[in-house]
Amino acid sequence: MINFMELLGQFILFFAKVGTLVIGLLILFAGIAIISRKKKPKQGTLEIKNLNNRFQEVKESLQAEVFTKEEIKTYQKEKKEKVKLAKKKTGEERPRLFVLNFQGDMRAKEAASLREEVTALLTLIREKDEVFVHLESPGGIVPGYGLAAGQLKRLRDRKIPLIISIDKVAASGGYMMACQGSKILASPFAIVGSIGVLAQIPNFNKVLKKNDIEFEQITGGEFKRTLTMFGENTDKAREKFQIEVDETHRLFKSFVKDARPQLDLEKVATGEHWYGTQALDLNLIDEIITSDDYLLSKYETHDIFELCYVKESKGLFQKLSANISSKIDDFFYGRVL
Repeated sequence: MINFMELLGQFILFFAKVGTLVIGLLILFAGIAIISRKKKPKQGTLEIKNLNNRFQEVKESLQAEVFTKEEIKTYQKEKKEKVKLAKKKTGEERPRLFVLNFQGDMRAKEAASLREEVTALLTLIREKDEVFVHLESPGGIVPGYGLAAGQLKRLRDRKIPLIISIDKVAASGGYMMACQGSKILASPFAIVGSIGVLAQIPNFNKVLKKNDIEFEQITGGEFKRTLTMFGENTDKAREKFQIEVDETHRLFKSFVKDARPQLDLEKVATGEHWYGTQALDLNLIDEIITSDDYLLSKYETHDIFELCYVKESKGLFQKLSANISSKIDDFFYGRVL
């Protein structure tokens, strides 16, 4: 009887300690949530860099090392003459080239920054100006890349010259964005194309059955859920899911065809990818050239500005929750471009 009472006392003490710890953690997280809500969300900032100045600095730094004194004097004299000539032509406005960068991931998270950059451009762009987008993306989820491509379509719809440059990869959702360009450039071995749709989902139904675990799923609507992770998938559900994937592919092809009618979709919309030189033969791109060479070719004739929308940094708690949510979406999301 004494041993039982001692055991019961230890049992109650253990749960009291656990309960105290849980309550303390709940209070801590509640406090963090309240503080984070009280803080006003900070707006991002639009950073602008003059790339002409950067090119000039690099050029003069190299000249200082390799030119003789006489060559430097000659260059300085020519530079002064160019400055005087430019001052006489102050009435003539040089065309501007605005440079944007898009580094794509599975969720196309940079679409939010791209939206801000495009909106800013539309408020000040002139008739002779151009927009240059340095695009790198292997593709990702349908809604994310649909939104990102839609931002570039805003420029296309307003007849603004839009140059898309692919140095490494613009495949699937990345090519959905690239096709909105009035001109597409690529390096010789850049990966281009992959006009297709992928959908995959793991199924643990056999594992659950093996361990005598039942799974219940209740839906309203016959096709509210087609394929499931834990339930038993039927042929009818698989057929419906395949129809949805095919419809997404059809919409993808239609979107590309509207932007680049010269493409033979039966040949290129198979999900395959090609390297830059092959893509040129298939009309997927318009020219073989790197982004660096293109910008350098505009250095003497255009005022080149690089735009970058920088978001305010998140707190640790926000970063952790966003990262966990991102990983879950990336692993379990259905249709991927």
